[in-house]
Amino acid sequence: MQTTDFFSRDLSWLSFNHRVLMEAGKSTVPLGERIKFLSIYSSNLDEFYRVRMPALMALQKINKTKPGKELTYTTALEEARSLIDRQLELFGQTISTVLPLLEHHGIKLVYNQPIPEAILPQLTEYFYTQVLGFLQPVRLADIGPDFFPANNKLYIVAALQYPGREPGYAIINTPSDNLPRFKACTVNGTTYIVFLEDIIKQHLPDIFRQATLTGAWNFKITRDAELNLEDDFEEDMAEKIEKQIMKRDFGFATRFLYQPGIPSDCLEALNTQFGLANASIVTGGTYHNLKDLASLPLNSHVPQYQPWPAIMPALNGKRTSIFDAITARDIIIHTPYQSYHTVLRYFNEAAIDPAVSEIYVTLYRVADDSKIVQALMSAARNGKQVTVLVELKARFDEANNIRWARKMKAAGVKIIYSETILKVHAKIALVKRKDKLGTYYAGLLATGNLNESTARFYTDHILLTADYAMLSEMEQLFIHLSQRKKSGNANIKFRHLLVAQFNLQRSFFDKIDREIAWAKQGKPASITIKLNNLEEKKLITKLYEASQAGVTIQLLVRSICCLVPGVPGFSENITIKRIVDRYLEHGRVFIFQNGGREEIYLGSADWMDRNIYRRIEVCFPIYDKDIQQEIKDIIALQLKDTVQAVQLDAHLQNSPLAVTAPALRSQEAIYQYLNNKVAGVPE
Repeated sequence: MQTTDFFSRDLSWLSFNHRVLMEAGKSTVPLGERIKFLSIYSSNLDEFYRVRMPALMALQKINKTKPGKELTYTTALEEARSLIDRQLELFGQTISTVLPLLEHHGIKLVYNQPIPEAILPQLTEYFYTQVLGFLQPVRLADIGPDFFPANNKLYIVAALQYPGREPGYAIINTPSDNLPRFKACTVNGTTYIVFLEDIIKQHLPDIFRQATLTGAWNFKITRDAELNLEDDFEEDMAEKIEKQIMKRDFGFATRFLYQPGIPSDCLEALNTQFGLANASIVTGGTYHNLKDLASLPLNSHVPQYQPWPAIMPALNGKRTSIFDAITARDIIIHTPYQSYHTVLRYFNEAAIDPAVSEIYVTLYRVADDSKIVQALMSAARNGKQVTVLVELKARFDEANNIRWARKMKAAGVKIIYSETILKVHAKIALVKRKDKLGTYYAGLLATGNLNESTARFYTDHILLTADYAMLSEMEQLFIHLSQRKKSGNANIKFRHLLVAQFNLQRSFFDKIDREIAWAKQGKPASITIKLNNLEEKKLITKLYEASQAGVTIQLLVRSICCLVPGVPGFSENITIKRIVDRYLEHGRVFIFQNGGREEIYLGSADWMDRNIYRRIEVCFPIYDKDIQQEIKDIIALQLKDTVQAVQLDAHLQNSPLAVTAPALRSQEAIYQYLNNKVAGVPE
């Protein structure tokens, strides 16, 4: 039985990553996709060590200095490490099962075995002409203060014996940021794929010609990824963050991951040289950074998911103004099932429409080659007043966002940076149009980033609306953000939008309390919520209260979930499902039964401390009855998923569902549902 009211955030994250690993182990998943899930698991684990492990290590120190604290952070750290060890064992078993299956398709991944003689001439040519120029070998004994293993980069430590000298070690970088991680060579109809580090190891005797090579092992160091910023506006924000990004790769080590077999004296020397005393010293597999498996050069014969072509919007090919279409009625887009073209058209038309005078946008994660940003720059050059709030603190996307911010500024776009301690995570845009009859708004409100790249595999919902009352509130929010005033001091009354720092948490409390009141009257009461992450304890506690009052609560939570479901007398009316499939579940949906007068909200806000207390988030109502029904139908399909869904139980386990109904895979069913609507097929 669960002994606390809340699951550990970190163990919950690891539980989700285990669910990803489960997908890699499924024989029913196409082979190419199983390899991608292995890649995703590895990438997620790296992020855990960069972001969460530093927090656990810091909390452990606090716990040691303050004995008797209720939460034992030392235990949490130990449990996390133990869980990771078990998962890595399963990862090894899974990869040893999956990779040999490639041979049925004419592919041989040379994995922890000698390189075949038949391809050595090709690899030697490749080594001397492409690889050698990127290598910087250095003897461990000669390392000075200028050498520092970069964060999550791959290295080789080689054991060398020079004549008449004591044995020594040398460090060699693996330049996978400059060259492909894998090299493919085809001989006699078989394609051999070789790791870059194995090519380097094969040719180490050519680098150290005066020494005898007695061994070589891979290692990497993972470092703290957090940026330390102060709320100081005197220095250019972009410059401050750029400086912090440069420091990020030199943050304190959280994990030292090494290939088995490294001699103990070598391990001790590396530990001392690179200051690893406080890091997790982890024996890994032969290869690290297996997130690179996503770039494995597979041929067309390796099974992949059958493509689901994006459903084209009704506006496709029509010369009607998108703003006329939005004025006529609200439009909803469900990516990636439906094409992102409508969003691109919204910005492209705004850039040239003579009636458009102002454009406001928030950008959190910008695509590398963003057509949206190109349209915004064109709009500014065309004389529009364009204001863009760029969030420079979007983790791991800071540098890309800075690059785009500077380009936009050079094009005449007014760039606003958020308060240092307050991220702007809202996904909103506003187009203001004027003609002789008055002022008109066309707004865009989304659950996901304005990013064409992620829109291809993140499931999100995007509303285009001309609702004047709602968009007037959005304009007030943009004006407030552009003035960089503290949010708590703003005198804005939101009656339609739910905005974190203003009314979002209180509004959700009120809506849950209303369901509690219905239940206490003996009337049907229910709450259905879909989130990426559920952590904030006050809102969780309110859901517990609702459960105890008899409110039926159905949750779809993809990743972190701190709510403990199904505990008799406590949370027995709460069920939680988790869906992992070909697309990343990303939308946030809130449905309150409200005595038969349902309220439906979409938005950017997860229920986490950071979203509620340290970000500007926007959730927005769905007023159009047809769109309301569409959202409810989509959520209903997800709640009925019997193929890709698991149920999170009171012990944080991903429990298979007891299948009592025909098999239903929700993402496939949603695609067919939306496709049928376009074709006019009755449901």
